[in-house]
Amino acid sequence: MLNDTLTSALNEQMNYEFYSAHVYLAIAGYCAGESLDGFSNFFKVQAEEEKFHAMKIFKYINDRGKKVSFAGMETPVNEYKSILDAFEHAYLHEQEVTKRIYHLSDLALNDREHATMQFLKWFIDEQVEEEAMFDSIINKLKRIDKDSNAFYMLDAEFALRSFTPPTAE
Repeated sequence: MLNDTLTSALNEQMNYEFYSAHVYLAIAGYCAGESLDGFSNFFKVQAEEEKFHAMKIFKYINDRGKKVSFAGMETPVNEYKSILDAFEHAYLHEQEVTKRIYHLSDLALNDREHATMQFLKWFIDEQVEEEAMFDSIINKLKRIDKDSNAFYMLDAEFALRSFTPPTAE
């Protein structure tokens, strides 16, 4: 059974996942303002993923017979020095998400809350993928630097990105 501390922490993480969507929509807006529709699409898709993560936690809290609790969120950064700066900001944000998921896992482990430990394993695996993806994109952006052809090819590639929620869980 989820205790109040773990329930509160799960609610906090659910809210942070919604905040993450907010962060990525703000970056999408920045990209759109720079006429980089592919990069904007990348972050819109990222926002959809974050909302999916939040709703996954929402469902878990309800499935465990506890109440979901929503909180307000802070204003995300809306301006960046460059696309590289925006991706570096997103990477740091994902690292913070990872720390928060690890904290939740520690709470579940300390409580010997095995169902929650199993539930959080999916998020841990997801964070490995998220951090690797952002790290790879940052490395590509640094390599292409001033090569406008490569930059616009990456923008075109990101325009094709979409989100399909996983079905088997």
